[in-house]
Amino acid sequence: MTDKLKLFTSPPAFPNPQRLRIFMHEKGITDHFAETVYDMTPVGEQRGWKHLKMNAWGETPTLALADGSFLSETSAIARYLDDTFEGRKIMGATPHERGLDQMWDNRVWVHILYPIVTAFHVLHQGLGPKLELTHNPAWGEHSRKVALTHAGLVDRHLSDGRSWLLGGDEPTFSDITLATAIAFSKFPVNATPLDERFEHIDAFFKHWQTRPTFLAAYADRNSGVAELDNRA
Repeated sequence: MTDKLKLFTSPPAFPNPQRLRIFMHEKGITDHFAETVYDMTPVGEQRGWKHLKMNAWGETPTLALADGSFLSETSAIARYLDDTFEGRKIMGATPHERGLDQMWDNRVWVHILYPIVTAFHVLHQGLGPKLELTHNPAWGEHSRKVALTHAGLVDRHLSDGRSWLLGGDEPTFSDITLATAIAFSKFPVNATPLDERFEHIDAFFKHWQTRPTFLAAYADRNSGVAELDNRA
């Protein structure tokens, strides 16, 4: 590929674009892309007509392909990139690994990350009342409890000493999803930190912080999470 593909994302405080950003660093392909980071305020570009013509859902990330078409949804973009570029298969090298990675990614996304995101929107109205049209504290509190309950199951899964969810030597996409869920849980307004109360999840997150790829993905120190932004 000679021309850089255009990628439209959001700051690292937002977990879905960050899932893709970490994936791209792990894959070693960031140099192939020109990244536009959108302002996520109520007047931000992600809801502007230029982006809506690419992605009618108005969410990030969005990938513009060389043929003029567009891909959105984080796991779909990651699948395309994993299959398109050479290098380690982040989403699994065999059918078994791919199945396991999809299983764990679904578990973490549906039962941990998405409930935390839901609480952010309906409990705290995280993006402000102009974008957050539903304020439902009961739903938000339920979502917060769902995330904590299922984090306990993941913590137990990690308790056998494995470094990564699939038990291999390198992280897969589900590990990236879990890492961003942990980071977003520590965003101060969420008040749902997956921290030292979950011994093995905490060790997992500390292990991520030793990887240059992970640190590179948070290099702008704009995640809103003190331990990532204020590191030495």
